[in-house]
Amino acid sequence: MNAHRFILQPYKGIATRHTCPACHKRRCFSRYIDIEKQISFPDDVGRCDHEQSCGYHMTPKEYFERNPGAKPLHSDFTAPSAWRAKPTEQQKPTSFIGAETVAQTLHGYEKNNLNLFLRSKFGVEEALRLMRDYRVGTSKHWLGSCVFWQTDINGCVRTGKVMLYDADNGKRVKHPFNHVTWVHSLLKLPAFNLRQCFFGEHLLPMNRGKPVAIVESEKTALVAAYYLPEYVWLASGGKNGCFNSDALCVLRGRQVILYPDIGATDQWRQKLSLLRNLGIEASIFNYLEEVATDDERTAGLDIADYLLQIEPDQAVLQAMIRKNPMLQKLIDDLQCTLVSVERYNPDTDAINKTSTPPKQ
Repeated sequence: MNAHRFILQPYKGIATRHTCPACHKRRCFSRYIDIEKQISFPDDVGRCDHEQSCGYHMTPKEYFERNPGAKPLHSDFTAPSAWRAKPTEQQKPTSFIGAETVAQTLHGYEKNNLNLFLRSKFGVEEALRLMRDYRVGTSKHWLGSCVFWQTDINGCVRTGKVMLYDADNGKRVKHPFNHVTWVHSLLKLPAFNLRQCFFGEHLLPMNRGKPVAIVESEKTALVAAYYLPEYVWLASGGKNGCFNSDALCVLRGRQVILYPDIGATDQWRQKLSLLRNLGIEASIFNYLEEVATDDERTAGLDIADYLLQIEPDQAVLQAMIRKNPMLQKLIDDLQCTLVSVERYNPDTDAINKTSTPPKQ
């Protein structure tokens, strides 16, 4: 009987190292290859070099257990002993962050740059609602930074991604370095076994009737949830993040639409077969890719960048419609057109009201 032998790709320079699908660090991930060249593994089958801070390792055996249809005809496959995963690695349970740690971050939004940006766009109440719905916390690691808690479908927190945004433009702070890190790394939790889930996954059980929209960025999920609440918006956390059988299983039986960043559409289109093989009705939104300018393509814009261009008055109207859906029907039936929105100022409007002479 023929034996299939799988090894981690030998190191032949940094070009042979890839971005880890778990921690998303570059040039640290080694993929498994079939030395007989009969099988091509997905990008997430391999091992991260950061064993302590990340520890991600998916072996060919685990991949075939999750995807029996991909198993070779001759199932007597082996891996050189030097590369075999330790049995304890495969049996390690998923690690979680304690509820007390999470609760300590769910306040201080007046110092949270992401909240300040959302507040400037949507108002205080709507910004706070989004932060609380998605369980976004405030971190002290960098002044003004936030923490995106990855809360799974069972309400357990897998980890938290700490990021710093500019309060004025809502962009990530990347200078003098990229301000991104992980809570489990900062806490230096021993033997932490990270198995990521979708950001916003905890919203699925309470929104069973809604289709699911997946974007890459956590901030984009928040922005899109404000403008398009008819979807449950989830974030993969990266181009390859969460696109594996283990993480995707929570979407079985759901209608899913992928909203990739401009420039990543082809890469995400290749993931459709994986979703469909898991019984997930999936499609991809490629309109932005088709209409993007060269500058927009270079900048790698996503759907949030376009949604945020909607005029403030229109955004106010959408907020009113969300509070009273019958308003939309009234607008459609009467064929109304939005001209302007007069905002109530409690200071000046109260003064004007008291200073107006009573009618004779």
